[in-house]
Amino acid sequence: MNNLFSFIWKILSHKVFLWILLIVNILGTIGGYLWYGGQLSITEPIFYIFVPDSPTATLFFSIALIGWIFGKNWRLIEALALITLVKYGLWAVVMNLLALLEMGSIGYLGWMLVISHFAMAVQAILYIPMYDIKITHVALAAIWTLHNDVIDYVFGQMPIYSMLAQYMAEIGYFTFWLSIACITLAYFVSQKRFSFATQNNYL
Repeated sequence: MNNLFSFIWKILSHKVFLWILLIVNILGTIGGYLWYGGQLSITEPIFYIFVPDSPTATLFFSIALIGWIFGKNWRLIEALALITLVKYGLWAVVMNLLALLEMGSIGYLGWMLVISHFAMAVQAILYIPMYDIKITHVALAAIWTLHNDVIDYVFGQMPIYSMLAQYMAEIGYFTFWLSIACITLAYFVSQKRFSFATQNNYL
């Protein structure tokens, strides 16, 4: 089993694979910002940076990937990437499944969003051995994350899911605790680097 994990990690940490993953994430980031074009067109400029949650998460991860490719650890970016990728990846999966329950169907586009956002969360977890974050980076990323929740659910800048509008209070409550869970994950990552990668000298 250890040999299998070692083989998988050699692939995941290979620079060629990291370059491919970077390209995929950059394309996803661009597509995500374009997706939010409609909502941004009715958003006050002061809130622009807080509206496109998922593409900003993949932007953080793309920057982290560039660092890893060139042997750098940009720790704050890594903390932001880990927390926001898991948070918004899982959040979008849950929202689309709730939309499925509400409407009975979400179509091919809805399922594409489920798959792509679940993949966001998975890639954040897969690359835990690459993160070199400390508690200070987690704290700063936590401020960003919780502040974003305030902007979304106090100032009404959350992603538009019109079919779920009646559940915004419950969704806001869920989102807050999802943020806390992701911040907690990042905290544990900051306290103990995963030995698998370091013992095999892949970092």
